[in-house]
Amino acid sequence: MSQTNQQPLLAVSAPPFWHCGRTVRNASLNMLLALAPAALMAVLHWGIPAARVMALAMLTGIVTEAVCQKLMGREISVDDLSGAVSCLLFAFLLPASAPWWLVMLGAALSISLGKMAFGGLGANPVNTALVGWAMLYVSWPALMDPNTMQLDTALIDPLVRLKYFGAEAVNHIDLTDLLLGNQIGGLGAAQAGALFLGGSYLAARGVIRWEIALSFFVGVFLVGALYNMIDPALYATPFFHLCTGSTLLGGFFLATEWASSPDRPLPMMLYGLLGGALVIIIRVYGVYPDGVPFAILLINLLAPLLDSIHPKPFGVR
Repeated sequence: MSQTNQQPLLAVSAPPFWHCGRTVRNASLNMLLALAPAALMAVLHWGIPAARVMALAMLTGIVTEAVCQKLMGREISVDDLSGAVSCLLFAFLLPASAPWWLVMLGAALSISLGKMAFGGLGANPVNTALVGWAMLYVSWPALMDPNTMQLDTALIDPLVRLKYFGAEAVNHIDLTDLLLGNQIGGLGAAQAGALFLGGSYLAARGVIRWEIALSFFVGVFLVGALYNMIDPALYATPFFHLCTGSTLLGGFFLATEWASSPDRPLPMMLYGLLGGALVIIIRVYGVYPDGVPFAILLINLLAPLLDSIHPKPFGVR
């Protein structure tokens, strides 16, 4: 055989090279287990309506994925539960009183346009759950706003109060109450303490990359602390920002989605830091009081660029 016809035995490329052997189904089961405490707290806070929203979103997502795979001529693989995870995360961002058609439409859009339109599992450039959420938020902002949909409660939305009345209006709020979910927000996103427990479990198990979550929270803390030092009467403390809105949901569960985040350590940390910084910038200057979903969608778009930052592969001239 001539030298020119020989095929290379090794491919020279940049890391990572590891494979832990974990299946998609196993990772999805761990995600659902980690989300279970927040789901339980949501039901305790909002009752049957919260359970209805979560169940309807997951069921719609699974059916939509199966239909899309059938139409694409692929083997139906909804038993990997990745679609169920994405739709549960989508449901966590909704008000507990969201109408049934809104829940079903958003879940169907998340799976069909946010996942299957790009080729399916692992091919989506942006977070699957946030695609449906963003389309609904732009189309029906009043129905997506927990402050207009959850009027039968004495709880407040601390981020809305901060937005319109400054830090002095929220300084009296006990952080313990925020961790226990005593705030208006997405039905699961507001369960800060439960999300922290679930996210810590995933990081310890290696299901999510801790570099992204930690750097995301560091970005929120540093930029939040900077604004607080500039004007404490106007800008809240960084601890307040960490415990309110969907910060913990975003850092642990949304920013760390495997397909739409970088896969190398340095890009991961830059990705997380930028996302955390954008959360505070949007909360300070934007119209939307939370900022986490939009911040994560923006850094998703930058993930391929950040992933281009890598060491020169050994053996490449």
